[in-house]
Amino acid sequence: MLHCKNTDFVRNTNNFSLDSGKPYVIFMSWTSLFRKKTVQEIMSQVNKSSEESLGKHLTLKDLISFGIAAIVGAGVFSTIGTASADGGPAVIFLFIFTGIACGFAAFAYAEFASMVPVAGSAYTYSYVAFGELIAWIIGWALIMEYSVGNITLAISWSDYFTRLLATGGLELPQWVQMDYLTASTGFNDAIALMKAGKTFENLPDSMQHAYTAFQTAPQIGSFHFVADLPALLIIILITALVYRGIKESRNASNAMVIVKLAVILLVISVGVFYVDVENFNPFAPNGAAGVLKGVSAVFFAYIGFDAISTTAEECKNPQRDLPRGMMWSIIICTLLYIIIALVLTGMVNYSELAVGDPLAYVFDKLNLKWLSGIIAVSAVIAMASVLLVFQLGQPRIWLSMSRDGLLPSRFSKVHPKFKTPSFATIVTGFVVAVPALFLNLTTVTDLCSIGTLFAFVLVCAGVLVLQDKDIPRGSFKTPFINAKYIASLLLILGVVYAFTINKENTVKFITNAPQVYAPSEIITSLSDAQHEAVGSYIKSQGGAHTDDLELYLKELNFQDAAKYETLVNDLPIDQEQKYESGIQLFKHKIPMWIFFLSLVLTAVWAYRKNLSLIPLLGMVCCFYMMAELSIWNWIYFGIWLVIGLIIYFTFGIKHSKLNKNNG
Repeated sequence: MLHCKNTDFVRNTNNFSLDSGKPYVIFMSWTSLFRKKTVQEIMSQVNKSSEESLGKHLTLKDLISFGIAAIVGAGVFSTIGTASADGGPAVIFLFIFTGIACGFAAFAYAEFASMVPVAGSAYTYSYVAFGELIAWIIGWALIMEYSVGNITLAISWSDYFTRLLATGGLELPQWVQMDYLTASTGFNDAIALMKAGKTFENLPDSMQHAYTAFQTAPQIGSFHFVADLPALLIIILITALVYRGIKESRNASNAMVIVKLAVILLVISVGVFYVDVENFNPFAPNGAAGVLKGVSAVFFAYIGFDAISTTAEECKNPQRDLPRGMMWSIIICTLLYIIIALVLTGMVNYSELAVGDPLAYVFDKLNLKWLSGIIAVSAVIAMASVLLVFQLGQPRIWLSMSRDGLLPSRFSKVHPKFKTPSFATIVTGFVVAVPALFLNLTTVTDLCSIGTLFAFVLVCAGVLVLQDKDIPRGSFKTPFINAKYIASLLLILGVVYAFTINKENTVKFITNAPQVYAPSEIITSLSDAQHEAVGSYIKSQGGAHTDDLELYLKELNFQDAAKYETLVNDLPIDQEQKYESGIQLFKHKIPMWIFFLSLVLTAVWAYRKNLSLIPLLGMVCCFYMMAELSIWNWIYFGIWLVIGLIIYFTFGIKHSKLNKNNG
């Protein structure tokens, strides 16, 4: 990279272009990567050709419906189970926190959507606030959000669809309704637990299904062919609907929202009579750590609201309706999530909810099979509605990036009859369908969450960057509350809390104190000889009255964590199998250390620039949820960004229309 004071020379150097056939050398200043688009440029680009514009058909009611369609889906019918199993009834506080955090971010989205009412969402907003390179990074992150998010939804839809078929008497083979990774991992874990004394019948249902799928799957050599074929089916159908047009998608979405809201209200009305308040004790069985463990699952339930902003160009009155649509959808859905979480954790013990279809499972267990069947039908509809909204969002991101020259021009092709980004929609279908056959739910949920949170952080930061800039504003503006002193005060209060009320956990975090493994992690790491030695030792201590060692240790850990740690410490196995320590433990804390450093820098920034409090809180809350995700999510996301940067520097930077216009 060469730096040059004479930027005219830099911009007019054409001797080293790719078209010349000579080695491609980029002579440009570092600031050239951050060239920004003005609001006027974006609007004129969209309005210059009616052939390239999208059809305007959406009203406020449609936007709220899209928001509810996107938010009330996997969160209610799938991921709420895992989050409740980790946090117990106290998971409602995580829903409240996540709803507030998304509300802060929604203010930032609403302000940008009012200012720049075109397709592209956070990608377009970042082009205005930060410039081309950051816009590309955001666009690339949004590809992860929508594409990977739909992979998750397709897998969840498949779970409910196959359950519905089974209720009707049609049992599909396990190997056509599960991904390879889940089947392979479940098979190995099942073998380890059965060696530890657990019978096959006592394994979790999900593990039994994984074992059966892997065991019965057709084999090609040593490879077991396990693929989620129903997930492929729904993606094909949704892609075809999105391709047909926004009106058709809107009508289908509205109908599906009515059905699933009716069913959710029915579930609440019936379930409340089966609530046993004894199940609320303990309210937070695993403390704050258990509640926060569900960050990825719960946040995934909310990410749909930002998909509304991708339809800005298709709204009749985007500056008025987009902000309202986002806010109302978040408020309505947060209330629904809180009520459903309380009903679920009141009907059965929280520990039973770690299943893929918690609503159907709970009513099935209480012998309300008629309602379980209705839930299965509504879940199939609900998941499809979320798929629809996400599958709408992704092509419109690619459309905007293509309009700017950062992707091939075919991605900005608008169908002459349907007025949809036709080519981008088809490509989105392929990008989602193929991985959905083979990836597992947890992996893709976490990847989708981190990509979305990253976009939220930068959108909130974008509002802060532009707050004192003289640029055209829309009709909506985030209320201004000066965070100059508030940010510093909140930081000080946080430090006081950490070293007083939460002192023990804070000291353990800072000193990187060894952390005992969970029962399932210990048992699945044992060899055959170690299984026998551990079983003999526990029995010699008057322990297990059953051959199921994992169950005994889990119950002991639940009843008395200190006693459990003492027992584990004395087990006749290697120390590395008992405790996670050293660099292996510290690596999981790296995201949180990054977050703590960012808090200090943010407080300084707020003090010096008189930042607005609401987008600042949105940025901090979303960054905190990023920090709660595992280091592996950060690594995978980093790899994804590196791939994106390679594409940008080999294609996008050369074809960028902004660079060409300034050349």
